[in-house]
Amino acid sequence: MPDDLAAQLRPITTEEWPRFLRSMYGVFGDEPSGRYLDTPSPVAELDRSLSLWDGDRVVATAGIYGRELTVPGAVVPCAGITWITVAPTHRRRGVLTAIMRRQLDEIRAAEREPVAALWAAEASIYGRFGYAPATRRGNWTGATERLRLRRDVDTGTGGVRPAERDEFRASAVGLHEQLRRWVPGNLARDERWWDRLLEDDPDERRGWSAQHLLLHREADGTASGYATYRRKASWTDAGEPDGKISVGEVRAATPAAYAALWRYLLSIDLVRTVEASMASDDDPLRHLLADPRALHARPLDALWVRVVDVGRALSARRYPAPLDMVFEVRDEFCPENTGRWHLWGHPAGAFCDRTDRDPDIVLGIEELSAAYLGGVSLATLQGAGRVREVSPGAVVQASTGFGWPVTPWCPDEF
Repeated sequence: MPDDLAAQLRPITTEEWPRFLRSMYGVFGDEPSGRYLDTPSPVAELDRSLSLWDGDRVVATAGIYGRELTVPGAVVPCAGITWITVAPTHRRRGVLTAIMRRQLDEIRAAEREPVAALWAAEASIYGRFGYAPATRRGNWTGATERLRLRRDVDTGTGGVRPAERDEFRASAVGLHEQLRRWVPGNLARDERWWDRLLEDDPDERRGWSAQHLLLHREADGTASGYATYRRKASWTDAGEPDGKISVGEVRAATPAAYAALWRYLLSIDLVRTVEASMASDDDPLRHLLADPRALHARPLDALWVRVVDVGRALSARRYPAPLDMVFEVRDEFCPENTGRWHLWGHPAGAFCDRTDRDPDIVLGIEELSAAYLGGVSLATLQGAGRVREVSPGAVVQASTGFGWPVTPWCPDEF
């Protein structure tokens, strides 16, 4: 193959979508399913897709979704990296590197999205391109017989009941928009993304029931929370019920509404096991339980973040403790970021620009990206030998300033 792989990558057309989709699914060892086999999904942005062709065969795929990401104290445009595959016949030829290079170059050139993010199918791949896990998901499960709320939990005077899709959507959209702005790692959902979330294609259920939708309403009828879940019926050899539910999302505007939604979910008949793979790693549920050990968590990395433009990205977020320090950043893949950056950060705003001052901290772009949402401590990274302190006390100060009271969480895979 010619040396300049990046020049061979190109966006696909609508007519090429079926071949592109088959190639992508084939690498993941799956068969394409759902409504969008012949035409792209409404969330697809083909002008930001990339493909590599070998004759009439697609051998590599990539794409970007334009998203909006909540960061500490603010929201920023974010390039959602997706559809990344390379066919086995074209591995170890620099194809993935060419894709990453092309995407990051185009994101930087557009000067719209200071950060990029992705969900990693394999955790060993993306670090060399500057991505780092910045949120975690709880991935927890528990037996309903032990998952009981504390006696002193206040579930308020409102109530939880099942809702049809239109009623649910009318309330959930506004609640999500209100709540997602407070949680780093959350993504905005426009109408297209709500359509995708609620589509509930039978081909995608993988043995689970249709999606169940719940709304919590206050005594005056105001919607103050929502939840989604699926069921899977099962019975033991002795004829005893052994069903499961898989909880998708639980959001509420008040602690009482949140507790009431969970009380409902933990009390569904014929269910013996509850799982919530996408729940926050710091979900409040654990603190609602009479027996906290009943919730068995196996946390996993979730959203991976990549700072694309150091100055714009660090200027965009807020810092709960004042910062006035210099970071020396090393970014081999995007050398435009390499250098010394003076960050002045505050709860009310921030500014970051290049400087020739001596550094207080030296770190790589992976480490900066990991800490960007406030969920990974720079002090922890220093303990791993991945952050170097130059000025005494700088790591403690920076760790405090980069932290955030709300644990970052991303419930939206893409």
